[in-house]
Order: sequence, then C-alpha cells, then structure tokens
Amino acid sequence: MREYLVIIPAVLICLMFHEVAHGLVANWMGDDTAKRQGRLTLNPLDHLDPLGTLCMVFFGFGWAKPVPVNPSRFKRPKLGMTLTALAGPVANFLLSFVLIFVAVLLQVALPGQRVALAVAEFFLQTGILSVGLGVFNLIPIPPLDGSRVLQALLPGRLYYKFFNYQVYFQIALLVLLFLGALNGLVATLQIDMLNLIIRGVSGLLGLFGVV
Repeated sequence: MREYLVIIPAVLICLMFHEVAHGLVANWMGDDTAKRQGRLTLNPLDHLDPLGTLCMVFFGFGWAKPVPVNPSRFKRPKLGMTLTALAGPVANFLLSFVLIFVAVLLQVALPGQRVALAVAEFFLQTGILSVGLGVFNLIPIPPLDGSRVLQALLPGRLYYKFFNYQVYFQIALLVLLFLGALNGLVATLQIDMLNLIIRGVSGLLGLFGVV
C-alpha cells in the first residue's frame, strides 16, 4: 500500500508534465487547440487516460490522454507535428534531471533528516517513472508519441495508410504489453537514459563543488 502512495502521485506528475509540454509546443508552433480546450492545465486529472495510467502504475510505463492537435494550423505541419510529439518525452527527461538533481542535493545538504530523505526518495521514484514514460512513448506505435513522429516523417500516401490502421496498432500494443514483450526493450532504454541523466547530474553537481 505504501508503495502505491508514492507511485500514484508520481505518475500523475509525470503524465501532467508530458501532456502540458505537448500543448505548449503545439501552441508555440501555431496550433492553440489544446489551449482552447483547457489542456494546458496543471490539473493532472484532466490528462489521464484510464488504461495508460494503469499501465504506468503497474508496469512503470504507459501513456496519457493525448492533447488535441490540429496539424493544419501549423505553418510547417510536419515540423510542427514532430516537435509537438517529441515535446512530451523531452519534458519527461528534463523533469527527471531536475528531480534527481534536487534529490541528491537534499541527501547531501540534510543527511539523516527523515523528511528530506522521504522527499528525496519521492523525487527519485518520480524521476525514474518520468524516464520510463519518456522512452516508452518514443516507440512508434499508436497512441504513443513515436507514432506521431513517424507519421510526420512518412510521405503523404503512407501517412494516411498508417493513420487508417491506428486501431489495429493500438490493439497490438496492448497485446505486447500484456505479454511483457516490450519490457526488456523499455527497461534497457530506461536504464541507458537514466545513466545519461545521472552523469549529467553528477557533472553539474561537480561544477558547484557538491560532489
């Protein structure tokens, strides 16, 4: 039970940052659909996809309710779609970097303090989940962000074929998750990204003379 008291709020934070990043970049690129529909809110409940959230809680990776995007409103539709799709995973990686950085600072500055250690533990758990969400969403299978990047890069004819078969891809994704077929790939990518983030955090802390 205690584990879920940490995981659930961590999941909500990761999903909220992920989707707000999509909406902010879309708005910056010329599409204010997400803004008009209230999807730039920091209320995590507005970004939840029930199935994707459950996957995050039980598997450590999943997806949120996609923000509405209208590529025709972008001045450069393919570039706008690509940057909007990548914004979520990138936001998750940046969030993880900041949380791990602060967690280490708390452990160094307040050693032995129970509250500080509890906050640091929560930040570390959230950072790990955030990386898992980011790398998982880069897989090019709908409804994940990687599929939007792939769609944006495909020629028009292939793009529409890919779009028409999205439902089947989503079913295939659920089957793969149920069978655990993606666990090894996601875990490997998650560890690689976490190692990269930890090296970055160590380098930054070293600049400040903390470690």
